[in-house]
Amino acid sequence: MGFKENLREEISYQGLMVKELAAKAGLQPSSLSNYLRENSSIPSADIAVKIANALNVSVEYLVTGTEITQLTPDVRIMADKISKMSARDRRCLEALVNAIEKENKTPQ
Repeated sequence: MGFKENLREEISYQGLMVKELAAKAGLQPSSLSNYLRENSSIPSADIAVKIANALNVSVEYLVTGTEITQLTPDVRIMADKISKMSARDRRCLEALVNAIEKENKTPQ
């Protein structure tokens, strides 16, 4: 897949409308719509960065469909939320994840 297909897929995955993404990226909705058309070219690097930042993905992901870290979109969203938590909340979450991991390793 290429830029426009990956962009369409990410917009759909995040449940956004084109006008919402355009506002988040500081673009006109018509400009963003142009990048989603069948015969469109990929945007300039500065516009691609704005779109990627608004979606919280890398430009590489929009162009190639893969991330360096290979995280799925849902895990990326969780990682972003975790990074915004306080240290105390991250420790609590870590304890919960460790407990779940331990439970799953225990024979049933």
